[in-house]
Amino acid sequence: MLFFHALPLQLVLTFLLNDAFLSSGAYAAPSPNKPIRMMQLLHSDKSFKNATELGQWAKSQRLALEYKYGIQSPGVQTRAEGSNLVTNQNLDSSYFGSLTIGTPPVSYNVVLDTGSSDLWMASVGSSSRVPSGVTLYDRQASSTYQDSNATFLIHYGMGYAEGTLGTDVVEMAGFEVQNQAFGLVTDVSQNMLESPVSGLLGLAFQNIATSGAMPFWETLVNSPNTLDSPVMAFQLSRYINGTGAKSSEPGGVFTIGALNSSLYTGDVEYYNIPDGQVGYWILEITSMNAGATQINIPSPSLSRAAIDTGTTLVGGPKSLVSEIYATIPGSAPGTGDYSGYYTYPCAANLTVSLGFGGSSTLWPISPADFRLAQLSDETCLGAFFDLDSTGSWPSWIVGDTFLKNVYSVFRANPPSVGFANLSPLALSMNGIGGSLPTPTIASSPIITVTASTSASDDGSSRVSSNTIGRYFGFSISTLAWTLALCVGVVLS
Repeated sequence: MLFFHALPLQLVLTFLLNDAFLSSGAYAAPSPNKPIRMMQLLHSDKSFKNATELGQWAKSQRLALEYKYGIQSPGVQTRAEGSNLVTNQNLDSSYFGSLTIGTPPVSYNVVLDTGSSDLWMASVGSSSRVPSGVTLYDRQASSTYQDSNATFLIHYGMGYAEGTLGTDVVEMAGFEVQNQAFGLVTDVSQNMLESPVSGLLGLAFQNIATSGAMPFWETLVNSPNTLDSPVMAFQLSRYINGTGAKSSEPGGVFTIGALNSSLYTGDVEYYNIPDGQVGYWILEITSMNAGATQINIPSPSLSRAAIDTGTTLVGGPKSLVSEIYATIPGSAPGTGDYSGYYTYPCAANLTVSLGFGGSSTLWPISPADFRLAQLSDETCLGAFFDLDSTGSWPSWIVGDTFLKNVYSVFRANPPSVGFANLSPLALSMNGIGGSLPTPTIASSPIITVTASTSASDDGSSRVSSNTIGRYFGFSISTLAWTLALCVGVVLS
């Protein structure tokens, strides 16, 4: 595997997708003669001009996450697996892939968000707050579009997305769902969207969907003889500690229906979602270390964590987050826009590790990911922040700060989340750049199923994506565009 380190990422991905490579045994496909379609994840870059911009972004991240989770509410087909290459945007601020909607199919970029359950797209007729360069869905151009005669409204605390509900053919990674319900958004709050992303694909469970519709991935799982395995898996690349990263970079791989054994080593360790908690992908954090110091979690109510690819950072109970930073001499609570965050000496090199479900296994977070940004020559900002939730809401939101360090698997049956160590190949993709994945229209064979559940028309709204959390306030206002962190550059 070591020879991959010297190869451009696009060439590595070509090997991954090539039939000859697959048949060589380097990638153990679940079964022969089944289509493998990879979705590459992309990364985008924006630099903060000064500490004020960074502070505003940090504040919006915290508020957006609270609003997202309601913490502050206003014939038998061949089974298959498919993958998409993903784009890493804004120095690990978000990860998006592409799908197609309509007949004829048109390709759109969407944020991949395991912290929400709705699909929505900016549509023709949108307000001027939808930026230029965003591909708009046109219902009149699709012969398979059907109106649902229902409104669609999602609030994101300081932002919103509004429109109507409809159904159409949606295809991703070689899987096609007919009559998939989604939101046709025509009005959004300022900076809710940023090119080239047109919307968001929710990957959590139906019971938290604003529309009431069954999510795309869940329809595939519930369709007999469709998937090899009821799983989705992510490998996410890191650019936050690099130099010279562009606004969009190769971001990793998203796979549906199977695992890519070339991207992880050892076994996947699964942790079941606690009884009664299915909706978000909830796990219990049962152990935590900050360096050599063990952080004690005093009660189960402080252990529940939503595993969320649509969130950039990690939010948790104030009492426990403060204990983490207390292990770093010279750390201090942030003030003003940095309220809820902590600063610490950049010379510190802290590794925070998380354990789930009572297992003795600890999963470490790289110090490069723990360091959110450098504020001055000596002072850095941490990626863990206070999130004081109450009631039934998760106490922790665990986002990409953690997920970049593992191969993560979301399994529908039994409902669980699994992690594995990244392979040398996966690690070699961090920060190396290369050609971006190109949105494409999948060629045959395509596995086709029909959505069995239509959207509800109760007009209710629900806090949705913290993809949202990452873009809230600057671009894709809680939904998809945040200003990226200019890591390694001293802000003045």
